[in-house]
Amino acid sequence: MCESCCGNGLDRRQFLQLSAAGVAMTGLAGAALQAQNPPPGKVEKKPARVMVVFMYPPDDVVQAGKLEDSWAPNHWYTWPGNQFEPDKKRALMSEKIREMCAAAGITAEFHPEAIYTLAQVGNYIGRVKDSVPDAVLVVNFWNTFSAWVSQIVKETALPAIVYHPVGSSHQLPPKALMEATGIYYIHSVDNWAEIGNALAAVNARKMLAQSRLLRISDAAAGSARDEHLGVEQVHAHAKEYNELFDSIQPDDQLVKEAMAFKNSALRVVDVTDAYLIDAFRAHRTVQGMMARYAADAITIRCLLLQDRKPCVSFSLNNSELIPCACEDFPDSAMTLMLGRWLFQRAGFMHNPDFDINRNLYYGAHCTCALKLHGVDGPSQKFWIRPFFHQLPKTAALDVEWTPAEPVFLAKYVPQQKLLSCWTGKIVESPSSTTAGGCATRALVEIDKVDDVCSIYVGPHPILFCGDAADARRIKVFARLYGLTLKGNV
Repeated sequence: MCESCCGNGLDRRQFLQLSAAGVAMTGLAGAALQAQNPPPGKVEKKPARVMVVFMYPPDDVVQAGKLEDSWAPNHWYTWPGNQFEPDKKRALMSEKIREMCAAAGITAEFHPEAIYTLAQVGNYIGRVKDSVPDAVLVVNFWNTFSAWVSQIVKETALPAIVYHPVGSSHQLPPKALMEATGIYYIHSVDNWAEIGNALAAVNARKMLAQSRLLRISDAAAGSARDEHLGVEQVHAHAKEYNELFDSIQPDDQLVKEAMAFKNSALRVVDVTDAYLIDAFRAHRTVQGMMARYAADAITIRCLLLQDRKPCVSFSLNNSELIPCACEDFPDSAMTLMLGRWLFQRAGFMHNPDFDINRNLYYGAHCTCALKLHGVDGPSQKFWIRPFFHQLPKTAALDVEWTPAEPVFLAKYVPQQKLLSCWTGKIVESPSSTTAGGCATRALVEIDKVDDVCSIYVGPHPILFCGDAADARRIKVFARLYGLTLKGNV
């Protein structure tokens, strides 16, 4: 047994050094394998494009009784009324939308003027169809134009964000907009956060559709594309990974990296230095395989690797927003990828269990990220201990979750066209002698659930740090892209 107690976690510089841990070291072996099976080309990521249009009439048109609505003969300002000052509101909202799009890396294309006639609506629909953006953002300041908004959304057949401020609709908001598939309808008061959530969802979907997931298993080579998220999946055989691992010998630099990582742990329990060094050989192997296939994310059927397990590598990579999932589980890998783009945060892929007497949720697994609040956030404290399920004591991380911190549990289930999302808070990280399962363990109180077992949607969901406001982005994504939402968001 090896035990050492020291360190306060890893800082950003140390993480970058480990993550850049000499992909060049795998170069010669990688080149030899590359000749056998040329990799697919790198996917270029282009920014999402959103076309923005405002809908309201000019003052002189309303006063002249020439507006194309039922109130025209009365020269009547329907809601929001003649004190709303839509030109000023448009200028303010345009500035906010530009700022949010710039922050998300989205290209925003604004229609040059507000539209208020049926002919303008038809012309705008034609422009959108010719341009084919990733989404439209329609801001409607006029009560009687809701049917035209529905027409724009229906005929362009694109994901649509519709912002309709409170006071611009009389009586109940239009049901056609609230319930239609592919629309995220915002009927609120200056709700910039909700517009930001919708833009983040559009950006995430665009990035996912330009991302590649590498699956390593015993399956035949090939590729496919996920129907709902658009992620490309390519296959490689575990033999290729194993050969690459075996070609990487522990030189002085690799040993130095492994020992520096050991010293950053609170404690090392029952893991020898040889297995820590193998963990960093696995880290370079994962990096080499991902580089070879130009992959943005990876999932591996780990049991095919025997003693070459990448548990530590997956923890380090997830901390740097490089999604890594165990056991060749593409659903879980794509949930991690969704979190990477929706929240810019790593998640914890785990297997669930349930404390039915206290109505608490329990998750345990071996690849928890150390950075759970983004790449520039703090590193959680951790122990190094063995992977729980096999006699060889390969290294894994026991990461301490912060009690009382808000979290949410998410899972993409493509077979059911489903996104599951449940908010809650951390109770504790039970010790391994208190609760079993695997190296990292988290006990969670789920919000507003009478039977915690009812939230189960299958193995390997993802636990993210974040509150209910963060989790709303899952709801927005589901509404925009036609997925069923299950949860308490």
